[in-house]
Amino acid sequence: MILLYPNENGLHFFLTRRTDTVENHKGQISLPGGAQEDGESLRETALRETCEEIAIDPACVQMIGDPLSQVYIPVSGYRITPFVAFTPARPSVIAEPGEVVEIIDAPLDLIVDEKNVIEEEWTIRGYTGIVPFFNFNGNKVWGATAMVLGEFAEMLRQVKSEK
Repeated sequence: MILLYPNENGLHFFLTRRTDTVENHKGQISLPGGAQEDGESLRETALRETCEEIAIDPACVQMIGDPLSQVYIPVSGYRITPFVAFTPARPSVIAEPGEVVEIIDAPLDLIVDEKNVIEEEWTIRGYTGIVPFFNFNGNKVWGATAMVLGEFAEMLRQVKSEK
């Protein structure tokens, strides 16, 4: 979930750094979220998982519109369905220690400004390639998280250009 909230410098959202003990994507930076439970809609999953991972009250969260494009992650077999939500003030947050080692406040401008997209050559699982990522205070936000944020950033740029 991209959970937007106002800050003195504009809108911000939360990123999380996963622990080294989770099953997949250890130590990586991601958006809050997780696995769907039986009988639960994807929207309900996004809200529940976000509230569990960063300990916020679901009553303060307003879900916005339809989900963004689904992203399949071949290495873990997950298919993620990202949602956007808003809360009128920055909620108090606490990292769920079994899953999240750090909660990062990120300005929305981070993803909208294309100068924050960097490309480097990386070797991952024996393959070398060019990897694009968002660079934020030394944090490299890449992979599926960067894809979701990239789509949202493009949507914001389109809205801005239509004004």
